[in-house]
Amino acid sequence: MNTLCALKFVPRASLLAATLSLSLLATSCSSLRLPPYPVESDEPVVVPVAVSPEALPVVADPAYVIGPEDGLEISVWRDDTLKTASLVRPDGGISFPLAGDLMVAGKTAVQVREELVKRLSKYIPEPVVTVSVVRVSSYRIYVLGRVNKPGDFQVGRHIDVLQALSIAGGMTPFASEDGIQIIRKVDGKPVSIPFEYSRVRKGGDLSQNITLKSGDVLLVP
Repeated sequence: MNTLCALKFVPRASLLAATLSLSLLATSCSSLRLPPYPVESDEPVVVPVAVSPEALPVVADPAYVIGPEDGLEISVWRDDTLKTASLVRPDGGISFPLAGDLMVAGKTAVQVREELVKRLSKYIPEPVVTVSVVRVSSYRIYVLGRVNKPGDFQVGRHIDVLQALSIAGGMTPFASEDGIQIIRKVDGKPVSIPFEYSRVRKGGDLSQNITLKSGDVLLVP
């Protein structure tokens, strides 16, 4: 009887030991994070990384009017020598191969493309030109006073007063709704434009919700 029990006991102990070994092996393997690509591959590996929204390039609205310090990316189809990244100079101009110097400030990307096509047509039959605004620096507005997030804002499109207030986080509870002023320089002199928020909010005078120009200061008392 003892011999029979001993014979039964040994396999059970071995089975238990084997089970524990396999469990430990599985736990160790699960803690390893193997790469999802072949280690011996000669192909370059691209590892995804988290990118904050602030690090992403700004692409302007097609109707955006280009200004100084904006960044442009210009290319001509099937000609890598005519692909440049240009920063608009303070005088509003850029230089491009074969096209020479041209003024881009005050124009949209479409208008700049049309001008480049006209100039490059002298050297290239039916050139296919692409113009993109990849950096917006010239259109800047300022929202100051009793708003939740005062400061200066670079926007890739033209915005109105209500949109500017929204970007600034809205007004604080102590803000004067009907004392808002838009400070704008006209011919080098500051001009004050009143904005009565309560009337606009009720839909009484939507004409006050004007489109802001670059450099405008929205003052909320």
